[in-house]
Amino acid sequence: MSIIILFVLLFFFLIIGVPVAVSLGLSSLIFIMFQGLPEMVVLHNMISGVNSFPLIAVPFFILAGHLMNSSGITNKIFSFARACVGWMHGGLGHVNVGASVIFAGMSGAAVADAGGLGNVEIKAMKDAGYDKDFSVGITAASSTIGPIIPPSLPLIVYGVIGDASIGQLFAAGIVPGLMMAGSLMMMVWWFSRKRGYPKDDCFMWSRLGHTFKEAFAPLMTPVIIVGGILTGLFTPTEAAIAAVAYSMFLGTVVYRTLNLKSILRVSMDTLETTASIMMIIAASTIFAWILTANQVAEHFATTLLGFTDNHIAIMLIVTVLILIIGCFMETLAAITILVPVLLPVVMKMGVDPVHFGIILILNLMLGLLTPPVGMVLYVLSKVSAVPFERCVVATAPFLIPLVTVLLILTFVPQLTMWLPETLYR
Repeated sequence: MSIIILFVLLFFFLIIGVPVAVSLGLSSLIFIMFQGLPEMVVLHNMISGVNSFPLIAVPFFILAGHLMNSSGITNKIFSFARACVGWMHGGLGHVNVGASVIFAGMSGAAVADAGGLGNVEIKAMKDAGYDKDFSVGITAASSTIGPIIPPSLPLIVYGVIGDASIGQLFAAGIVPGLMMAGSLMMMVWWFSRKRGYPKDDCFMWSRLGHTFKEAFAPLMTPVIIVGGILTGLFTPTEAAIAAVAYSMFLGTVVYRTLNLKSILRVSMDTLETTASIMMIIAASTIFAWILTANQVAEHFATTLLGFTDNHIAIMLIVTVLILIIGCFMETLAAITILVPVLLPVVMKMGVDPVHFGIILILNLMLGLLTPPVGMVLYVLSKVSAVPFERCVVATAPFLIPLVTVLLILTFVPQLTMWLPETLYR
């Protein structure tokens, strides 16, 4: 009964507009005081929650993404993707997806992808005669690839909370991310044939070579990050530091688009973003500690297994539950709350923690495309000047391929696990 009160308090604070971190911390504090526990328990657990070496990677990956955005490399990435796949039916739609795949290896965040590439992509598609709604929809859907293909901020947080190897999680995200891109490109092709969208231009080796030369330096960023981690050259945290150093080198030496003023602005943006993320993680840690101490995971597992012991049914129930929560809760907060409850359940069913991490993050990415939270939709609504409600409708068809990929990955774990098993096990 007391746990029900905890969740009632949490959702009450969220509904009245209290920030997520404050809602988590305040509901946990009230619960602990109600139970007669010392208030120092809150501070102790919050501090221990952020006292983690892998979490050091978070501000560095955020800073690297901001530096890349401020260095003006988005146009170079877009031009290279255009030369690669622009010759197909609905060329700029495919370019949109391809650019997101490339940018995913730099930012690791869906909102950064939507904000960094969205303006360039939507303007180019509008100028080429594409429907604005279609342009917004594919831009929103393709941005969800960012947190799946490494580096990924949500996967780092999941690895810390779920005690899973971040290197293995990064390796496990590569195939699912490419599957997401492939499914979205199939959807673009279908829309293009139906609506008569044109090819962008003929394929030309000379243009491909020229754009590749222009984009070569930025394209090396994911090679450095992912290659360094997979080969064991450095840890994910060290990879984040290397990404910052390389981004700074590109912005100040190669392109000379960064100056002291822009670096200070980017640093302040990074501090603000990092502080909000760390506050959410810290507050979520005490909330998760309460759930663990009250054996919520065990009770939930017993109830669920008492209802059915069918593996498919349980995984479908877990998937639907995550999808629903993802619609109402910010991604990192959802991770820190759901992992202590759901991970023990799925592990009893024989699901690998690395596999579950990919399923969980992809589930929660769909929440970024659905109201009422839908952060990607809010960003694109602002970038494109399209009302939020129209953004929701425009994005809805692209949920079909993403949900399809989610279900395939859920029930065919080999697609996710073969690369980490090959490299690490």
